[in-house]
Amino acid sequence: MTERNGGLGYQPPENMEKMMTISRDSVVEWVKAYADVVAQNRDYLTQLDAAIGDADHGINMDRGFQAVMSKLPDMADKDIGTIFKTVGMTLLSTVGGAGGPLYGTLFLRAGMATAGKMELTLEDWAAALDAAVKGVVMRGKAELGDKTMVDALSPALDVLAKAAQNGEPLAEALKKSAQAAKQGMLDTIPLVARKGRASYLGERSAGHQDPGATSSYLLLQTAVDVWADD
Repeated sequence: MTERNGGLGYQPPENMEKMMTISRDSVVEWVKAYADVVAQNRDYLTQLDAAIGDADHGINMDRGFQAVMSKLPDMADKDIGTIFKTVGMTLLSTVGGAGGPLYGTLFLRAGMATAGKMELTLEDWAAALDAAVKGVVMRGKAELGDKTMVDALSPALDVLAKAAQNGEPLAEALKKSAQAAKQGMLDTIPLVARKGRASYLGERSAGHQDPGATSSYLLLQTAVDVWADD
C-alpha cells in the first residue's frame, strides 16, 4: 500500500482544525482523497485480486472513482445525502465485477441515512456507516469470516458505534474505527473464502489478503486522514 505521512496516498493539510462535525465540503474532500488513494493503490489492489479473484479490483475501482470525480463539480451545493447517492449511482454504472454493486450499495445506503444533511456528527456518521454495512451484507449475502469487505467494515462499525455511544471525540472514534478495519483486513489472510470469486479456490484462498477488505480499510483510513485532527 502506498503510504505517506502516516496515511495511504493522501496528505492532510498542515492547518487542519480539529473538527467536532464533518461538513459537506469535508465529505467532498474525502471522496476526492479516496479517489486519489485508489489510483495510487490500483496496482496493489489488482495484485491482491490476481491471487484469489479476477485481477481487476484495482482497475475497476480506479475507473469508478475517476468517473465519480467528473461528477463532483456538480455537487458543490448539494447536501451530503445527495453527494453519497451520486457516488453510489456512478459506481453502480461504471465499476465492474462485485465491487460496483457492493460499493454502489454502500454509498447509496449512506446517502439515504444522511438525506438533507449539510454536516454530520459522530452519531450521524455511525448511523450512515451502519446503513451502508447493512446494505453491503444484504447485497453480497456475506457474513463476518467469509473473507470479504464485510470483514473490514463490520468490526469498524462496531468500534465506531461504541465510540459514539460513549461520547468519544470524533477524531479518536475515526482512528479506532480505521484500526479495527485494518485488523479485520489482516484477519482475512488465513481465512478460506466462502463468498465471491475467491470461494471457487476453496482451501487455496487461504494465505491471501482479501482485496475488497483492503479497499474498505483504505476508505476508512482516508476518512481519518481527511476528517481527524492530524
